[in-house]
Amino acid sequence: MFGLRRFSKRPAEPANDAAVASVPAKGEAEELLRRLEWTVIRRLDGALQGDYRTLFRGFGLDLADLREYQAGDDVRHIDWNVTARLQSPHVREFQEDREVSAWFLLDLSGSVDFGSAGVRKRAVLTSFVAVLARLLTRYGNRVGAVLYGGQGEGAIPARTGRRHVLHVLDRIGALRADGKSGETRLGDLLERSLSAIGRRSVVFVVSDFISAPGWEQTLGVLAQRHEVVAVRLYDPLEQALPDLGLVVLQDAETGEQLFVDTHDPGFRRRFAAAATERETVLRKALAEAGVDCLELATDERLDRALLHFMRLRRRRSQLVGGLNGPWARDI
Repeated sequence: MFGLRRFSKRPAEPANDAAVASVPAKGEAEELLRRLEWTVIRRLDGALQGDYRTLFRGFGLDLADLREYQAGDDVRHIDWNVTARLQSPHVREFQEDREVSAWFLLDLSGSVDFGSAGVRKRAVLTSFVAVLARLLTRYGNRVGAVLYGGQGEGAIPARTGRRHVLHVLDRIGALRADGKSGETRLGDLLERSLSAIGRRSVVFVVSDFISAPGWEQTLGVLAQRHEVVAVRLYDPLEQALPDLGLVVLQDAETGEQLFVDTHDPGFRRRFAAAATERETVLRKALAEAGVDCLELATDERLDRALLHFMRLRRRRSQLVGGLNGPWARDI
């Protein structure tokens, strides 16, 4: 499967920590987090969080009051029984639980060690977790993680604080696939999370989604219990191959090698067609599960990708909330 292949020869890592930081080795998590706080988190702080006006709100369900509907109210909060009795629309008001519990489900299998331009998908994953976890914990929210893909995998309980973020980063840096672990089974990671995550939470499934089939139904079950965001990692070379002549490709998870001629236009067309088909299947699976998808490329700046995703969610939230007219037109 070409989505699992990687070039056996890699270029040097670029010095562009504003785009993505390198994967921390043991003892380097503090340096990584400090660098990201200076280059990325400062740009995002306030835009993603700030006075709890965040895209990921708490999940308090305590009913506080009932009142008459006003233009701009979320139509999903209309109490139809009360509306029928009083012959005028009424909405439920809840006591908001401002604390957010966020969980990162991290696919650290061999395929995330691929990167064609000096930045690997693993480094993108690490930077994303560091940025989001620190933004959340700075306001008292808790973050936890479930790791998959090699020795050291397991669940990290949800806690708050900068030291906890450093602990999560250390665990990510310490977990390495052995190179012959076999095909990734993303369904196993999702199954573990169902028992590891208790209260309703925001869940980030961070993976390249190069996996054996069968995870789609479990993702749908997870989305019914929690607010789920699929964070898809990808590299441009996984979509289309350039003309590089004869190259050796290696499966990052089984060690199998394949000698191919990328100079052949027919081979490049078949590769692109297979990539397009995988893309279509993946997008359909995520849509059927009812989860949003944040795409992070190895050649894209992390802060720009997050800000773009934030704007899309905010705009959709405004449309769903019915901000452009009275309740009768919104229903």
